This record gives sequence, structure tokens and C-alpha cells, in this order.
Amino acid sequence: MKNIVLLVVFVLGIVFMQFVQAQSVDDIINKYVEARGGKEKLNAIKSLYMEGSREMMGSEVAVKVTMVQGKLFRNDFEFGGTTGYTIVTPTEGWSFIPMRSQKVESIPADRLKTMQGQMDIAGPLVDYIAKGNKAELQGKETIDGKEAYKVKLTLATGKDVTYYFDTKTNLLVQTKQMTPGMGGGGQEREVITNYSDYSAVDGVQFPHTISNPGSGQAAASTTFDKIELNKKIDESQYKPSN
Repeated sequence: MKNIVLLVVFVLGIVFMQFVQAQSVDDIINKYVEARGGKEKLNAIKSLYMEGSREMMGSEVAVKVTMVQGKLFRNDFEFGGTTGYTIVTPTEGWSFIPMRSQKVESIPADRLKTMQGQMDIAGPLVDYIAKGNKAELQGKETIDGKEAYKVKLTLATGKDVTYYFDTKTNLLVQTKQMTPGMGGGGQEREVITNYSDYSAVDGVQFPHTISNPGSGQAAASTTFDKIELNKKIDESQYKPSN
């Protein structure tokens, strides 16, 4: 009887610890959502348009990002007088990178599937359980001198992304994830992305600087000087322009 009681206590202890962790990770994610402006405001964004410039390898590239909730993710760039783009929709995707090819290329189905998450303006953390994602609290780390909660998010697609939230502001300061090598093949590499210079746009906090530390082509920094919410997006943005 004593052994049975100890077993019950042990099992209940495991269940309690899992419950505490679930509560803790939910608390951290909820605080992040509130720090951004709240779930209601984030889910009310039906379109997002951002303009800025990306510095990489000593060059400056003009970038425009256009998103329509659940329908479109488009990234346009201009460099040295040439323009290109990537378009992602629920059914198809295209890329036009003139430095690589003068033809519009269809995005392969497997790659398109992983990119379609970019059509979610609110992001995978808002209503993460309903979206089929799983979150796990993995303690704390120091990121650029700031104490941060470390949360591992496993997306419905199976991809893992690690998020770091500033313990003081509750805002996202860094993510880490593995991506395929150059050209979509080869050995996977870890991509680190830093988020900073937050300020409010229509009551929602956005990082105006997004950077990737490292060396060579891996190192880059994008600064957005224009962010607009819920503007009308022309139908021409959904298809290749050439």
C-alpha cells in the first residue's frame, strides 16, 4: 500500500510539473502578445505593408514587404537598378531573382509549404494551440546583455523555432532556427535573427530593425522606415509581373 501511495504521489508530481510549465509558457507568450498590443489588435490586421532598406556585404538593397492575412506574402527588392521579388500564396509561389535567372521560377511545393506561414500577420505565437503549434519553456538565457525567456515552438509543419523574450519588456529580441543550405540543398545552418527598435504603429508594437549577425552573406540588417496597416492591396500583387 505504501508503494502504491508513493507511485500516485510521483505521478501526480509529474502531472503538476507539466501543468506548471504549461501555465508558465502560456503566461510568457500571453505577456508577449499583450506587449505587442493585444490579441484583438493583432488579429484585426488584415494587411501589412513595410518599406525599408537592407544592408548586406557593404551594399544597400531597397525592400518592400506586402502581406494579406492568409492570402499573400510578397517581398520586393531593388538593387543596382534591377528589381526582383518572391510571392507566396495559399496555392502557388514564384520568385524572380535577376542576378540568378532572367526567368520567373515557380517555388517547389515542399519549400512553398514552409514559406506559407509568412502569410500569418499575427504570427505563430498568437493562438498557437489552435494553429497546431506546441510551445515549451526552456529556461532563461542572456541575449546581448538582456535576460530573456527561451521558448521552443514546434510548428504544425514540424519545424522548430526558438524564441527569446526580454524578461523586462516581454517583447521578442531573438529567434533561432535551422534552414537548408544555399540553393535549398546541402547541410542545414542555424539562422539567428535579432529584433530591436520597437515602436507603435496604430497601437501595435513592431520592430523597425531586424538583423542577422554573422559574416559574409549571412550578415545583414534591415531597417523599416514605413509600416502601414490595413491598406488596400492591389490584385496585381498576387501574380508575377513579368
